[in-house]
Amino acid sequence: MKYLLFPLRLIWRIWFYLLIIVTVLLMSPFVLVLLSDEKYYTSFWKLMRFWAYFLIYAMGFRLKIEREQEIEPNKSYMFVANHASLLDPWIMIAMSKNPILFVGKKELAKLPIFGFFYKRAVVMVDRKNPKSRKEVYARIKRRLDEGLSIGIFPEGLVPTENIPLAPFNNGAFSISLEYQMPIVPQVYYDAKRLFSWDFFKGHPGTFRVKQHKFIETAGLTMDDKESLKEKTFNLINNELIKDELYMKDTNRLNNEREFKSPLS
Repeated sequence: MKYLLFPLRLIWRIWFYLLIIVTVLLMSPFVLVLLSDEKYYTSFWKLMRFWAYFLIYAMGFRLKIEREQEIEPNKSYMFVANHASLLDPWIMIAMSKNPILFVGKKELAKLPIFGFFYKRAVVMVDRKNPKSRKEVYARIKRRLDEGLSIGIFPEGLVPTENIPLAPFNNGAFSISLEYQMPIVPQVYYDAKRLFSWDFFKGHPGTFRVKQHKFIETAGLTMDDKESLKEKTFNLINNELIKDELYMKDTNRLNNEREFKSPLS
């Protein structure tokens, strides 16, 4: 049966990339105008949220969002989440009315079409270059003064499916401490299962997303960076492990019910 699904999954994946290409081309005149001046970023963000919802729902997904704490308008936050799928940035965009400035890998700017807009909308960092990291800090400070928030996937890309959460980099926590921004931990439970990095895996379904209570940084110093990083990592990692065990138990019980004899 799984081999019969390969062609359907291939078509479904191709559909995703077609959606990206077509929508980017259609939006390009508006994006070029809105990114021509930083004062238009709020309007650009509204367009991005529309795009995020469109992509998610056009791929046959739905969002089920739980928020333990709501963000306040015009306040800067550090949004962090596990990175398990190509759709993760769009999930983060869809969840926040507050404009978020993403910090991303410089290598993605090389992608055709997408890269053209990526390098205009994202603060790019070359993690191997200390000078690049310093330039990122300078650009972020200027944008935070405008009331923007920051979005970072601190583990980077994790293509393997057997790792719930890879170790975190320091960037998100250094920035949140320097500018005393609350950390907003988000957990994406189903992104890896429903839209895996594997081209022939995944299927439409519901993305369960949880926004945890914020981790405050007020009064903390750079000496607290490691403990702050560890606290955030443990929160997200424990949620993912707990959910993985729950899903396995649920599948096991469903299989037992399915194969259980009605005469037993």
